[in-house]
Amino acid sequence: MILPDSFNVRHRDVIIGVANRHRLPFIGFDVFATAGGLMTYFPDAVDLHMQATAYVDRVLKGEMPSELPVQTPTKYKLWINLQTANALGLKVPPTLLARADEVIE
Repeated sequence: MILPDSFNVRHRDVIIGVANRHRLPFIGFDVFATAGGLMTYFPDAVDLHMQATAYVDRVLKGEMPSELPVQTPTKYKLWINLQTANALGLKVPPTLLARADEVIE
């Protein structure tokens, strides 16, 4: 798995090309699945921004940031790239496909 940063995003085609050339299933975040990675399972960015907005609101209303609880993501996105799965010779179970938020064919 690879985490998002500008270097990884800029070089995603090279990273995915190496993974696919060596027949390695690659799991990253959304731009990797759409660029040819096998799948994405990553926190939903919209949900993360909503949580952050709620924290900013609480701080602006006078709460101390040090007193706010640590939160973890509550909603995740699952994207599956069937073209890559087929190229790697992998069969994706129908139950997993049914749970996917997006299937790239």
